[in-house]
Amino acid sequence: MSIVTPSEVLRVPTARPNRALWTALALLVFSVAINYIDRGNLSVAAPLLQKQLTLSSGQLGILLSSFFWTYAAFQLVAGWLVDHYDANWVLLVGFVAWSVATAATGLVGGFASLLGLRLLVGIGESVAYPAYSKIFALHYTESHRGMANSLIDVGCKVGPAIGTLMGGLFIAHFGWRPFFFLLGVGALVWVPFWLKWMPRGAAHRAVESRAKPSLREILRHPSAWGTFAGLFCANYYWYFLLTWLPSYLIHERGFSMRTMAWCGSVPFFLCAASTTVVGWLSLRALQRGASTTRVRKGCCAVGLGLASVIIAVPLLHGAVAAMACLMFACICYGVFTTSHWAITQTIAGPLASGRWTGMQNFVGNLAGIVAPAVTGFVVQYTGHYFWAFAVAAAVALSGALVYIFAIGPIVPACWRCETELNRDGQPS
Repeated sequence: MSIVTPSEVLRVPTARPNRALWTALALLVFSVAINYIDRGNLSVAAPLLQKQLTLSSGQLGILLSSFFWTYAAFQLVAGWLVDHYDANWVLLVGFVAWSVATAATGLVGGFASLLGLRLLVGIGESVAYPAYSKIFALHYTESHRGMANSLIDVGCKVGPAIGTLMGGLFIAHFGWRPFFFLLGVGALVWVPFWLKWMPRGAAHRAVESRAKPSLREILRHPSAWGTFAGLFCANYYWYFLLTWLPSYLIHERGFSMRTMAWCGSVPFFLCAASTTVVGWLSLRALQRGASTTRVRKGCCAVGLGLASVIIAVPLLHGAVAAMACLMFACICYGVFTTSHWAITQTIAGPLASGRWTGMQNFVGNLAGIVAPAVTGFVVQYTGHYFWAFAVAAAVALSGALVYIFAIGPIVPACWRCETELNRDGQPS
């Protein structure tokens, strides 16, 4: 086995990303947009799909949350995979798996088959964020990770926006079955482009040859549980919107399917715009010498704290005022999303970014199971949406406090395996 020097193992990118890396980033953004269209497409199709397949409200609630059963559970597996194998190929396999499952959804005949395919979509999509974190930790500088993560988050906001807008209009004209089939088959166009432009280099080979921090070692890091809890709070808020906003606009506000498609997509577009602008501003601030800790933690805390204004949406009688409040809340949420993954990638570093991200996404995406179910029960027992919005606002505010008090300085961790390598001068 070849000897890997400490400088190779501890190496972090210091040069600006070149054209190839920006092209790879564009493909990653495209992949996450497809990812979020596919995880949210069932919510858009739900009003028609439920009627045609004669599903009860209880069955629909199970289907809306079922994606997250496997998506959350397989985060731990995905984190291990990208820390031990090339993240480029792990992402590719997962992408093909979830796209095929999405296409097959257009052929389902009942609850059981639909449930099975949603579980498969969750397994395929579970590799995405651990792979993104690993790729960014290996190939992008600290100051550029914020912008890279912002653009990834633009994809995850534009995805639901496009899915809600175009999906709603498409389903209104052609039905839900062609919608799923075209989404799944059309997404596979991404594959040959990724095979050509996936980032390559010696960095991942040097890191893969080294021992990785153990699960126990990561869990003992002072900031680990803070990042886990913070993402859970933020994801509760996000998945509440992703799974229930179409139904809220139709059933509570009386919007038609077409009106819902237009109005329901605007908050997601604004969130994406906010993420882009604040991501660029944070990059500029870091390049001018601003503290990484203040920039990253500030974006997360301020964004989630202000996003709690969403509690006012169901209290406003006018649709225009309610939508304006919802848009402002989503703009604030976009401020948060610029920095939370950059925090993890910086602290964990190339050696632990995949596994740390997998654990963080496992805990964070338990919110995808909790939020749709809690919202459904709250709406069922209260008869309206106010308390559902109130819970989402309270959880977001709690997340802001987590980022302030439960996460320490944003500096790279010193892992035991790195310490041993520095002492011995060669792998143990």
